[in-house]
Amino acid sequence: SAGLTEEQKEFQKVALDFATKEMAPHMAEWDEKEIFPVETMRKAAQLGFGGIYVKPDVGGSGLSRLDTSIIFEALSTGCTSTTAYMSIHNMCVWMIDTFGNEEQRHKFCPSLCSMEKFASYCLTEPAGSGSDAASLLTSAQRKGDTYVLNGSKAFISGGGDSDVYVVMCRTGGPGPKGISCLVLEKGTPGLSFGKKEKKVGWNSQPTRAVIFEDCAVPVGNRLGAEGQGFSIAMKGLNGGRINIASCSLGAAHASVLLAQEHLTVRKQFGEPLANNQYLQFRLAEMATRLVAARLMVRNAARALQEGREDAAVLCSMAKLFATDECFTICNQALQMHGGYGYLKDYAVQQFVRDIRVHQILEGTNEVMRMIVARNLLQG
Repeated sequence: SAGLTEEQKEFQKVALDFATKEMAPHMAEWDEKEIFPVETMRKAAQLGFGGIYVKPDVGGSGLSRLDTSIIFEALSTGCTSTTAYMSIHNMCVWMIDTFGNEEQRHKFCPSLCSMEKFASYCLTEPAGSGSDAASLLTSAQRKGDTYVLNGSKAFISGGGDSDVYVVMCRTGGPGPKGISCLVLEKGTPGLSFGKKEKKVGWNSQPTRAVIFEDCAVPVGNRLGAEGQGFSIAMKGLNGGRINIASCSLGAAHASVLLAQEHLTVRKQFGEPLANNQYLQFRLAEMATRLVAARLMVRNAARALQEGREDAAVLCSMAKLFATDECFTICNQALQMHGGYGYLKDYAVQQFVRDIRVHQILEGTNEVMRMIVARNLLQG
């Protein structure tokens, strides 16, 4: 909490208390039984965590990107997988709040901020549009007052369980300028879902393909103008990268504490592991990397909030650095547990499994390197 205002420390405390009491005791069960903890998330929404950086007039909390990062880091100490889904949901609500008109904002945002309804972000496609988002093929042909939507999306968090789908689709020619953003509601004829994916981690949130077969979507459900979709998607992802990096911080923070406890309790060769200087040094490195990653994420969050010109590249740097470093921290914490770290009775292995995908989604870390390099070489 160093460097935070009193108000931010209060947000952090509320989120940590919620993580400790409402999430951590159920984390292993949600993972093992693949439970989507709807009621727990609705409790979190009552604290204002369903639309953290959404405007208050539609039910949001109206907080800053830094406030949001602090909250997601704290919640992630209780269950990284569930918090990561909440971060995606928050990103979707922000996109509707920011790029929607007044009618759209008041139609969709209140029930999403309360988490009476849940949202999913639909960008990646099975055929080849993932990192190369501008090549997406899902099409929406306008016919009068509706778009006819055809195609499919892959790896959609909340797919099949969510009520609202923010969909990037092609309404024009090839490339980014032909992409628009539509909001699709569950129950729309022609909307269906693939099988629930079996995943290494992130098991408290369902992941499915989302399939569109002649779905009629009202033109009134388009966010922004035709051709603005790619810009909306990228602006959403800048915040998404901060969010997912913040979830990584929470997992790493929890793993450092678990390692600290294990080194104190576990004895080898007649004395606690904590007396071993090599392990002391490794623990010191873990804590140092965590603090460095946290500072990078919070710096990027401030830049994004202020609308600075370097915000996008700082978000990419923070996402790259934090997700790589935090995975290393969690993995090292597992190693310090020895054989116990590989047992599902010990939480550290779940943090390792849940955090691994953070190096892949919201733009792979290879793409983050491309963004940073391009920025440097363009001067």
